[in-house]
Amino acid sequence: MVRNPLTPEERRRGERLGELLREARGGRSMVSVAASAGISAETLRKIETGRAPTPAFFTVAALAGALGMSMDELLTRCAALREPDELPLLA
Repeated sequence: MVRNPLTPEERRRGERLGELLREARGGRSMVSVAASAGISAETLRKIETGRAPTPAFFTVAALAGALGMSMDELLTRCAALREPDELPLLA
């Protein structure tokens, strides 16, 4: 299956998500958070660095749960990181 290239906006959204997840993880190791979420540490690393800017919904939900965040809180905090001229996250 061939994927369409991501737009610059989609890449920025992925970078914001990665930034937020790194902040929320704090001093916890990547390995422990990934294990709690049921994903590999490499998958978490890719999300946090923006190399996987569009993770699956259930992956994001599992990470939010492992970090003690609700999906509403995650969305609100990601929206707070967006640039004023960007479209909403769910556009």
